[in-house]
Amino acid sequence: MTTALITGATAGIGAAFARRLAADGYDLVLVARDADRLREQATELHDRHGIEAEVLRADLSEDKGIGAVEKRLGDRRRPVDLLVNNAGFGNRGRYLEVPMADELAMLKVHCEAVLRLTSAAAPAMRERGRGGIVNVASVAAFLPRGTYGASKAWVVQFSQGAAKDLAGSGVRLMALCPGFVRTEFHQRAGMGTDNIPGWMWLDADKLVSTALADLARGKTVSIPDPRYKALMGAAKLAPRGLLGGISSRTGRKYGPQ
Repeated sequence: MTTALITGATAGIGAAFARRLAADGYDLVLVARDADRLREQATELHDRHGIEAEVLRADLSEDKGIGAVEKRLGDRRRPVDLLVNNAGFGNRGRYLEVPMADELAMLKVHCEAVLRLTSAAAPAMRERGRGGIVNVASVAAFLPRGTYGASKAWVVQFSQGAAKDLAGSGVRLMALCPGFVRTEFHQRAGMGTDNIPGWMWLDADKLVSTALADLARGKTVSIPDPRYKALMGAAKLAPRGLLGGISSRTGRKYGPQ
């Protein structure tokens, strides 16, 4: 049996990865802050698919939480074959409107945790000559969109650089860059979604299917929908100043993911 560890596993994209990988026969290590939801999810996936689902409660905005997941990833007796760094959140408000503590917590989860967990998983994968790491970023990485976009841009750049350094080792590393997905993300951040056009919403299960196919093909960046690929292509051609103004207004209206 192969094992996948998923952070932010109880909702949204993380839960979709858990469902798909359990259906594919992976044993799971489910990581999130809510122990009750984790246990409920683990029981459901075990009963439905006959896989083993381990629960690991951890808050990745704290060193203790990151350390607990690092320890699990480094356990050579129970190897993890696929790591999905999915945990993340958004802060409502423009630059200087968000408390510094909240900004730093975001960087801790989006950047430090991704760096440390990827670095904890990759050595054992390289020793075995196989493994995969998916770091969930966002299309906001390609737009000037404050701290959130900057943190996701770091995820993309880090993932591409690490993938290049690991080339030929059997370890595949990819940044996943979705657009708007129907999850708890916006609700938790207190962001309204009523004005988001219906065509901009992506289905989490379809997104995960595309992401896993892209990982298998060896892609280092996945934008898992033709609509968003077209939008990001157009964004590359737009003047930087104009793009900054549009993305800032859109972010305040729709939210960061």
